[in-house]
Amino acid sequence: MLPMDVDIHPNSRNGGSSVYHGQRLSTDIPDSINVSVGDSSNIRSSYVDSSTSVTGTIRNDICASDNRMLNSLHERVNFCESNNLVSRCCSLGDGLMNSVQNSYVASSTNNTKPSVVQQSNDRLAYTAERHPISSFEAMNRFRKNKELCDVVLLVDGREIYTHRVVLAACSAYFRAMFTGELAESRQTEVTLYDLDGDAVETLIDFCYTSQITVEECNVQNLLPAACLLQLTEIQDVCCEFLKRQLDPSNCLGIRAFADTHACRGLLRVADRFTHLNFLEVVESEEFLLLPVSHLVDILSSDDLNINSEEQVYYSVMRWMHHNLSDRRPYLSYLLEHVRLPLLSPKFLVGTVSTDLLVRSDERCRDLVDEAKDYLLLPQERPLMQGPRTKPRKILQGGELLFAIGGWCSGDAIASAEHYDPRTHKWHLVAPMHKRRCGVGVGVVYDLLYAVGGHDGHSYLNSVERYDPHTNQWSSDIASTSTCRTSVGVAVLNGSMYAVGGQDGVSCLNFVECYDPNVNKWLKVSSMITRRLGVGVAVLNGQLYAVGGSDGQQPLSSVEHFDPRVGTWHQISCMGTKRKHLGVAVYNGLIYAVGGRDEVTELSSVECLDLRSRTWTPVVAMTSRRSGVGLAVVNNQLIAIGGFDGATYLKSVELYDPDANCWSVRGSMNSRRLGGGVGVVRLVNPHFNLNNTSFISNNSISNCGTTNRGVGHMNNNTIGTSCNNSIINDDSLGLSMTDSIFPPGLPISTTNQYFHNINNNNNNNSSSNNSTGSNSISQSIIRNLPNSTLISSISSTSGSTITATTSSVANSGQMNISSTRSNSTFLF
Repeated sequence: MLPMDVDIHPNSRNGGSSVYHGQRLSTDIPDSINVSVGDSSNIRSSYVDSSTSVTGTIRNDICASDNRMLNSLHERVNFCESNNLVSRCCSLGDGLMNSVQNSYVASSTNNTKPSVVQQSNDRLAYTAERHPISSFEAMNRFRKNKELCDVVLLVDGREIYTHRVVLAACSAYFRAMFTGELAESRQTEVTLYDLDGDAVETLIDFCYTSQITVEECNVQNLLPAACLLQLTEIQDVCCEFLKRQLDPSNCLGIRAFADTHACRGLLRVADRFTHLNFLEVVESEEFLLLPVSHLVDILSSDDLNINSEEQVYYSVMRWMHHNLSDRRPYLSYLLEHVRLPLLSPKFLVGTVSTDLLVRSDERCRDLVDEAKDYLLLPQERPLMQGPRTKPRKILQGGELLFAIGGWCSGDAIASAEHYDPRTHKWHLVAPMHKRRCGVGVGVVYDLLYAVGGHDGHSYLNSVERYDPHTNQWSSDIASTSTCRTSVGVAVLNGSMYAVGGQDGVSCLNFVECYDPNVNKWLKVSSMITRRLGVGVAVLNGQLYAVGGSDGQQPLSSVEHFDPRVGTWHQISCMGTKRKHLGVAVYNGLIYAVGGRDEVTELSSVECLDLRSRTWTPVVAMTSRRSGVGLAVVNNQLIAIGGFDGATYLKSVELYDPDANCWSVRGSMNSRRLGGGVGVVRLVNPHFNLNNTSFISNNSISNCGTTNRGVGHMNNNTIGTSCNNSIINDDSLGLSMTDSIFPPGLPISTTNQYFHNINNNNNNNSSSNNSTGSNSISQSIIRNLPNSTLISSISSTSGSTITATTSSVANSGQMNISSTRSNSTFLF
């Protein structure tokens, strides 16, 4: 065996890496290769012929000699990746250098590294990675030189020479054409109809080169051609490009284009974009030209991104007035998809029901009456649910926390306010008719009830009901059988329970149940213990009364009521005696918060797990709170107001169970001790709760400040000739962007909304939201039915594409350029 040490030190211009291009192995010439050979006298200098370059295929005789050589190399030859085959050859002796370098020079034009898949002493498997690319490049040169072509495509007046095998390999359309029994399989010339020649040639280039550029000037030609030729890759690329071009001014046209060519992914994205940017889309020219069927699809969507249903109504009227003579019969059909019961009462009565178009149509009048019944009969709403009473998704889940009444500055108060957990801000709403401290609050069917309390002079048994949709209190609710203050109130199975309290004479254990369907209070079984300042909660279908005072001392005892058997039973006592505490159910546990024991106000917190029937201490609040309100809003446990022993509180604390801590989150407008709290899930949380968001048929020329005892309204009249106003209610945190009017919408007192819309006259629009004619694209797409095929597409000035259909009536334009205002995009 020949002892041999091989040391290879490549220092080539390209790192010494071998690069393979289809058929050749090549690399840059190493600047220096140092080879140390112990004895090479037995190695034939003719192992590699200097006149023969190293090729992608290793000849058998060379492999045999190579194997014999390897067996004698002491298995220490270093096969460097950068000099894979050549380095090994170089190690055989200095006499081989010239022949190896000559082979480098001969093949240095290609730079692809070969791939050795498997190697052993008697086998070397080799893959030429660039071979397919080189082969297609060669065939593409043949095509361009019209060499070895076996089919000619006749498209749009031009001849495209190509190879059947390439087309069949890339396109299912051509594969079926050339391998089946069609006449085209035997023809040397094949005609393709209704396709753009440039687009087809671009696609043929892609079949050979795997490269394509999609841009505004060719996408509308490429996509139909790719669809017909079943080049799914190019379809996806074109659709992705169009997704990136989506804009409120063109999304409807792109959607119609996608529908025509069955591009379902692009269709879904265009629909989603339309829904997210609905308020901007309705201003576009494309919206005015929508077919009624597509408009209904949009109006029916739960995903419309709106602030109020009034905006949907105005979009319908805008579409109607664009071509009123032809579209009048569609009004009732469209209004069926506007959720009229979710409109504000003022808007429904003052605008919709007085519109001449609506009044002249019997079906429209029926829809308005249905909406009025829904708003005027709140107790019947559970029986009136339907598609028109279901809020859009953007308006769903809007839970608002209300704090009402209480004691402040030495007197009971009637004020009420709501807390928006999204902004951590409080906003005043209409006050109660009576001042109430120690009031109990329950929510039934999203209506808030204020039960009993003390008005500063006498104990009360009256009840008021608040409708957040109208921002009004009603007093026509049946009174409880006895006066109650410091009463606990909870709702179980649609009925409201008034628990304990005091009537000015004694502490009570009486319990009453209110049925809102018949407006009556019924007595149920009394508690085991008299309790005032009691906390109540509902869990697992049972009513729990927690703590309170028996008139002599605070209580730690707890009892629960099962309405199925009508009896009360005691369960585990709290660890601390508490009266005037806050109680709520959170994450399946009953929380008892704050209150007062025999000595002082408390900040401590504990919770009851019914599975173990044990109370567990929880981290204390940041402040002591007696007479505290406690509620769960959007899965957040919130403690409100109370008394810390020195000060009436208006601060709010939020509990974080993950961090096990309380943190202050803003403050109420009023300090409240013994106020009631309730959570309402609004159908439309964007309603103006002061019920003054729309003033109908009253001309307001100089609107000043109006004090209604709730807050100050800054009335800003829209337009110089408009008799309708928006209230910018700072007390509610509302602004012009929260108003019922979509941006740039002109309004007329004669109900001819959009009377000058064709000229895009925004003189009567709010300056805050006016967009002007520059924001409305003048490029449009006509109503394209699904069966319409685009026969020719050409580029016009700028970035606007003209699409001519087979029907002259349906010819139009689709703008795919993006103005990119403030639209919402989902990618």
